[in-house]
Amino acid sequence: MSLGNETFRLLRDMIYEQSGIFFPESKKYLLENRLRRRLEERNCQTFEDYYYFLKYDPGREGEFLCLFDVVTTNETSFFRDPGQLMAFENGVLHTLVKEKETRGEKRLRFWSAGCSTGEEPYTLAIIIKERQEQLKNWTVEIMASDISEGVLQSAKRAIYNQNAIRNTPPAILTRYFRNSGGNYAVKEEVKNLVRFYRLNLFDQARVRAVRGMDVVFCRNVLIYFEDKAKKHVVSWFYDSLNPGGYLFLGHAESLYNISRAFKLVNFDGRPVYKKEAV
Repeated sequence: MSLGNETFRLLRDMIYEQSGIFFPESKKYLLENRLRRRLEERNCQTFEDYYYFLKYDPGREGEFLCLFDVVTTNETSFFRDPGQLMAFENGVLHTLVKEKETRGEKRLRFWSAGCSTGEEPYTLAIIIKERQEQLKNWTVEIMASDISEGVLQSAKRAIYNQNAIRNTPPAILTRYFRNSGGNYAVKEEVKNLVRFYRLNLFDQARVRAVRGMDVVFCRNVLIYFEDKAKKHVVSWFYDSLNPGGYLFLGHAESLYNISRAFKLVNFDGRPVYKKEAV
């Protein structure tokens, strides 16, 4: 069983229309390998059968959830890219707190978009817990979203192996994790700061309904979108942010040729995109 060129394009375009995730011709082999499991689950004899199932079958909506689980990449870990996190903690967070204090505000809202199995939003929650004296009597909300229901269920369980915590300082492990049969379980005080939602970043109505964010983290997600989809999603992030809010992308990502709406600023030598205050 192999994925023909025409069927590849049909499936590729369908996945793009539903999610914004784009598979170029060079990644045909990757899509083929990832879809084989879904063909077996659905007893489809060919990739063409699977395409017609997705297009016409009454149960296709549930299948799209499974499809998104297998076509997304979920490589992440706690405290990934420490330099960016230092820019967040010592630069962005410090600046936001000072600005809000001058306005008499005590509320912070963060969004981890494309949160995968939860390491990123829980890392943000730990950073907030480490500053709890400074943020005493503040309301802090961390929204975490992903297109994959499977990874969200894993995130809510919040139990991680050695690989996931490989960059985590030992003192942090002691304070915010407990041993769970050789794995590491996030403590409730951290879990309580994070709320998880299934959200397709290509769903314009639902993404544009997210408002009032101070920081959006969308790291190593846009690399799976082609330029048109990136432009849409970034413009929706812009609308989601408060004036003076910040957007973090992956270290290999940029808004070059995607958007001029943000101002590029630097904290600790790390580039961050800022929505200018009115």
